[in-house]
Amino acid sequence: MSEPHYKVGYTQGVYDMFHIGHLNLLNNAKKYCDYLIVGVNTDRLVKSYKNKSPVINERDRLAIISNIKVVNECQLVNTLDKTEIYNTHPFDVIFIGSDWKGSSRWEQTEKDMAKLGVAFIYLPYTQGISSTGLRLDKDERIEES
Repeated sequence: MSEPHYKVGYTQGVYDMFHIGHLNLLNNAKKYCDYLIVGVNTDRLVKSYKNKSPVINERDRLAIISNIKVVNECQLVNTLDKTEIYNTHPFDVIFIGSDWKGSSRWEQTEKDMAKLGVAFIYLPYTQGISSTGLRLDKDERIEES
């Protein structure tokens, strides 16, 4: 049986300190859709729910994601409300990392999106890598020569 295929897909994240886990998520998402829209969370939004600022500023994160070949459209977003985003940029499917499966926030989002006819696909989480994990103490960083 073949995997489902959609016209427009959407995913969203901080994409701070872009790493292989981010790339895997975007590449996997593109396998399911013809057109991939990626929301990049603004610095202000990240601060509001993570209580910390991204290492890489929003303009630079947007530029990085915009230059990934599987990304068709990229935008800064200032909300976690997927219904609000859907109303301005409709999509057929939303992609999220499997590490979020079962969380109350994403279970509710999945229900909200189902009312709009939007499918949900949890993509495999790349084990052992995260932007949070890459935040090392200064003493542990490689020094430039």
